[in-house]
Amino acid sequence: MPAKLFGATPIIVSGTRPIVTLEIQTDDGAVGVGATYFGGALTGTLKSAVEELGALCVGEDPVRVEAVTAKLRAAAGSAGPGGIFNLAHSALDTALWDLRAKSMNLPLWKLLGGARDRVPTYASGALMRGLTLDRVVQAAATLKDRGWREMKTQMALPGDTSPAKEVERMRRVREAIGPDIKLMCDINQRWRPEQAIDIGKRVEDAGVGLFWLEDVTTHDDYAGIARVNAALSTPICGGELVYGIVPFRHMIEQRSVDYVMIDLIRAGGITQWMKIAGMAEAFNLPVVSHVIPEIHGHLVAAVPNGLTVEYMGWMLKLFDGVAEFDSAAGELALSDRPDCTFTPVCPCYPVQVCPGQDCPPQVCLAQVCPDHPSLRQSCIAPARTTAFL
Repeated sequence: MPAKLFGATPIIVSGTRPIVTLEIQTDDGAVGVGATYFGGALTGTLKSAVEELGALCVGEDPVRVEAVTAKLRAAAGSAGPGGIFNLAHSALDTALWDLRAKSMNLPLWKLLGGARDRVPTYASGALMRGLTLDRVVQAAATLKDRGWREMKTQMALPGDTSPAKEVERMRRVREAIGPDIKLMCDINQRWRPEQAIDIGKRVEDAGVGLFWLEDVTTHDDYAGIARVNAALSTPICGGELVYGIVPFRHMIEQRSVDYVMIDLIRAGGITQWMKIAGMAEAFNLPVVSHVIPEIHGHLVAAVPNGLTVEYMGWMLKLFDGVAEFDSAAGELALSDRPDCTFTPVCPCYPVQVCPGQDCPPQVCLAQVCPDHPSLRQSCIAPARTTAFL
């Protein structure tokens, strides 16, 4: 008799970014792991949603992912699509795929298609707009020295800024890393379309050569984003804040973006992520990921139009077995381990602490769990292959 889902147990791991982790069990003892976040002050509510949806899965065949999804959507009624439902469902969907990968003794990237076993990746979170100009230039040079061939910075600077200051920052970063590094820039929805066009053209005229501009204005202003895209030569990236399949169709049909950024958690899990990637492929568009490289490395590697993986180290110490960063090639190397490479190793979400005086915290990403000090990683120690170091 096929295994049936026996139970689902979510917990909240605390920290600056609270995360709900999930284990689902089958009646034959197999365990699948998933996670979700973006709950903010509603993280307790998100945990409850995961728990309630998980209870509805008991007795279901874990291989029938679409049947489980249909049941959960029907039970949620008008609570979805989008919002807390998508966030909660994504944890369950990921855990189901983890179970399937283990049962077939395959890594997730192979199970989903296996287009390649290595993927480009870019350093994200180190070149933030809050850093001074000198610090961001130093951090960019450090990333290059550590093998990163792609990296992302930010414009829409805080405080007293101007188009000239924005352009100068981009020019200085480009000068620090040279012409061959792919440099992305995130606006985080802080500009109006006309600002994006104005400053975007100034950056182009300065010869910075951005690989993409991301989230140039309000994420669901697809017509406004399309205006920016039509006016600039620089490719436009967006999609991290889009929930579910249908809004992605609207964004793509408007010709808003050149690179489709899919967030596993907001999309609703691995099943939905793969569908969106397929839709983007039909429009001849590459896809890129948003945070959680521990799983997104598998997804981008699985599909033929996967372009690059955002490497944001929020959960490096919470999970073990993530894809290795090959600093010689600037790529993530996927393993043949039969699961999502998503095995919890620490029950606490670690606090980011930089023990060095001169190391920008977002570059070293030193992680310290106050209750598990053996997990400390010094910012001057030999690099873990999965960290920025």
